Order: sequence, then structure tokens, then C-alpha cells
Amino acid sequence: MKDVFCMEGGQGESSYIKNSQVQSRNLQMMLPTLKEILDKVQLPRRPGKHLLTAADLGCSCGHNTLIVADAIVEHMTRKLRSCIFDDQDDGDAADPEFCFYFSDLPSNDFNTLFHLLPQHATAAAGDGSERRYFAAAVPGSFHDRLFPKRSINVFTSTFSLHWLSQVPEGVADKRSAAYNKDKVFVHGASQATGAAYRRQFQSDMARFLRCRATELKAGGVMFLVCLGRPSLHACPTNQGRVQLLYGAMFEESWGDLVEEGTIGRETMGSFNVPVYAATLEEFGEAVGADGLFEINRLELVITSPLAVDDPIRDRRAVANYVRSLLGPLVDAHVGRAVADEIFVRMQRRAEARAEELVDEMRFPHIVCSLSLA
Repeated sequence: MKDVFCMEGGQGESSYIKNSQVQSRNLQMMLPTLKEILDKVQLPRRPGKHLLTAADLGCSCGHNTLIVADAIVEHMTRKLRSCIFDDQDDGDAADPEFCFYFSDLPSNDFNTLFHLLPQHATAAAGDGSERRYFAAAVPGSFHDRLFPKRSINVFTSTFSLHWLSQVPEGVADKRSAAYNKDKVFVHGASQATGAAYRRQFQSDMARFLRCRATELKAGGVMFLVCLGRPSLHACPTNQGRVQLLYGAMFEESWGDLVEEGTIGRETMGSFNVPVYAATLEEFGEAVGADGLFEINRLELVITSPLAVDDPIRDRRAVANYVRSLLGPLVDAHVGRAVADEIFVRMQRRAEARAEELVDEMRFPHIVCSLSLA
């Protein structure tokens, strides 16, 4: 996973940058919650003498992480300027410097991301043509330590925490009770497979939270958004609408190539999508397990449908969207040519239900804000 996983890079038709408009709309809807948690950040007494730091974990390579960065810096600048500081001689107290860290796995297309950045950084508010923070890339897994102790004021992670650090143990092993035979996703799988996915999610969340608790400054906050599922789908093998992305037509398209002899059944059996959409209860339990964080807000939000801009793109939107998320994993498993065939088959299935699918693909997302306990 660490070596090959990323969103589809570049700026082609199936690239993440061309297929992440829906995440952008959803993010805009969630910005008020982000700003609400930013108000809980404890500021230093003389913030003009300090560097304020924020990091987006799972930043990918599109515009959305820049939306997050701009929102944080703008809101914190306004907050600082509205404060009255005891040291009246500190003329620049309301204008601290900001550093924003963009973090993702080393395979991420950081080049595309940094080409999107305005060329100049300044600590003072300008005319909007300049970014107001210094930027740096931090390659690595957010399930591991990424930053020095007590170095970050604000962590964000949007549309990323549902990705597991690995395919759960036993799921791709024919000798295991959890073997996900003739499937590539947990939806509709056996109870043993579902239990393996849930254990992996719990283990990954525990690692993620322990790392962030070490890296977060006292008085710092964290804002998290990830795929979720309604509580009525208590069983891990019922992933609700999320199966439209990673099961259903995608899984059937693999099956087509198995039936035609293009790939072997074991090749399909050894590929599994490392995604788990948790319920609010599962997410809350994971946060509360170690008692490291206090939950400020935890809710399930139904987000916008896929973004389409013309009738031709309507027919390709679903397949392109899924390829932007899964393309590199499929390419690494079966090669580019076979991956092309899988997504061609998926596109054909999606074309038959284009209008219905675009409306159906409105996914529940967990929105959570945390402070150190």
C-alpha cells in the first residue's frame, strides 16, 4: 500500500484533479464546522512571536487541500486580529507566520499539487493572488509518526481515513475463513471478512490517533471527514451506498474478465479494496478507546452527488470517478492494459444507469472534530 497507493495523478480524464469536484462541493459545505473547531485552538499569549502550524493528512493532488489551507489561515488570521493582547508594544502580534504541511504517501503526485500553489507566500493578507503561508510536503503514512512532538496546532484529514493501511489479514488468503472469494470489497462478504475489515479499521484508527496525540500542541485541534455508513447498517458487510463505488459494478467488471479467461479467479481473489466505512458508533468507540481525545462534534452528513458538466461526461462520470480513486491500485495488481478493460466494463454498466447513478451516489460522511483530552 505505502509503495503504490495514491489518487490518480496528472491531469488526464481519469485523474483525481479532474474528478474531485464533488469532494470540493462537500468540503465547502463542511467549512463552517472546520471554522467552529478552529475557534477552540488555544493561542499563545504573543502569537506574533510564534509560528502557527497546520497539516492536511491525505492531501492528494487537487485543489481541495488548498481550500482547507486557505480556510484555516484566513480564519485564524481574523481570530488573531480580533484579540486584544496584554503586550500593547507588540505591533505585529496579530500577524503570526503560518506553515502548512501537505502530507500523503510518497506515491502521491506532489508535483501536480505544488503547481497549483500561487508562486509567492506572504504572512500578511494581500489581494488574494498570494498565499499567506509557507508550504511543505511531508511524505509518509498518517498511520505512522510524521511530525515532531507537540509541533502542530491544527490537523485536518478529509476524505481519507476510510482508507485502511493494508488489506485486512486473511482476506486475500485462500486458507483463511476471512478469504473474500469471488469479491473485491467487504460489502456482501462473509461475516469473517467483515470482522477482519472492522478489526483493521479499529487498529488503524488507534495508530492514527496515538500519533496525532503526540504531535499535536497543547490546545490544538483536529478536523476529520471520511466515508461512513448509517447505524442501521450495523453489520460491517453492509456498507450502504459506499458499495456503489467499490462493489457492485466494479466487482462485476472483474467477474467479466474472470469468466472470459482474461484474468484468473485467484488474481481477482487476491485483490481487495482497502476501504471501510464506519458507523458513528464504531468511529466514536475508536476515538474513545485510548481516551486521548475529546469529541467536540460527531455527525453523519449526506453529501452532494457526482459532478457532471455535459451529457457525454455523464456517461463516463462514474467509471472515471472510481478510476481516479482506485486506478493506481488496480494497475499495480493486474497491469495497465487489464485495468483499462476493467474500467471499460464498468463504464458500460454505468452508461445504462447514468442518470440514476449520478443521483444515487450521494454518500454518507462522518464529520468529526477533536481536541486533546
